[in-house]
Amino acid sequence: MPTKIEKDAVTGAETTGHEWDGLRELNNPLPKWWLYVLYATVLFSAVWVVLYPSVPGFRSYFGGLLGYSQRDEVAQRLERASNAQAKFRDQIARLDIEAVKGDPELDRFALAGGRVLFAENCAPCHQSGGTGARGYPNLADDDWLWGGRLTEIEYTLRHGIRAQDDETRQSQMPRFLADGILTLPQVEAVARHVRSLSGLDKPDAGGAALYAENCAVCHGEQGRGNRELGAPDLADRIWLYGGDRAAVVQTIAYSRNGVMPNWSGRLDDATIKMLALYVHALGGGEQ
Repeated sequence: MPTKIEKDAVTGAETTGHEWDGLRELNNPLPKWWLYVLYATVLFSAVWVVLYPSVPGFRSYFGGLLGYSQRDEVAQRLERASNAQAKFRDQIARLDIEAVKGDPELDRFALAGGRVLFAENCAPCHQSGGTGARGYPNLADDDWLWGGRLTEIEYTLRHGIRAQDDETRQSQMPRFLADGILTLPQVEAVARHVRSLSGLDKPDAGGAALYAENCAVCHGEQGRGNRELGAPDLADRIWLYGGDRAAVVQTIAYSRNGVMPNWSGRLDDATIKMLALYVHALGGGEQ
């Protein structure tokens, strides 16, 4: 029940006149500056609701008296950025990739843009920085299946590997066990010989003979590979699918035929060249 307003004996502050179980409520109003700030923010929010997009509806929303749209602003910024880059991209698209590399200004632009483009299109498979993963080549080392020169990298990007493209890079390793070409013991012997080429296993005479009959035509007698066929170097201790004995047996028995998409038609000429220049600059590119 309300009681008469009086001062609290302990604090000296006035009470509100309310009491509960002998406890009296002190009358401590908020500071005026705090109230003024509150009133200002309420007024500001009311003005904001009127001027800018705010109240949602069933199918749309109130667009505000100023007609501002963040989506339109982003689109305008993107258009301005695209227009600013157009002169560089047009030159890159028009020139061959070696000429772009020879122009310091275009090369800097291409490398900066290529880094972003790589993250958007290539990093999901080849990882950030092009370091690769099991089944996805490391683009930062000097081991190339199809060649590491600028023009070779550009061609691979354009047409892909085993892709839906008439000019794609194409190779097919037999499934020696699955197709009945070799027996499992023979496959295991070949695997031992292949691993011995890089010092990972003891030499196997039977495996060497089988290798010479079945594998040397693509990989070479010493296992140094053949870039014209996309046949990997088997003696450099760089393994795309793993170099342990089980992985090598699996590869010989059932083959590995990874696919890289052809980016021609998906990306424009300037973008493909910028990506090729960036990949070439990762550290493993050849002259």
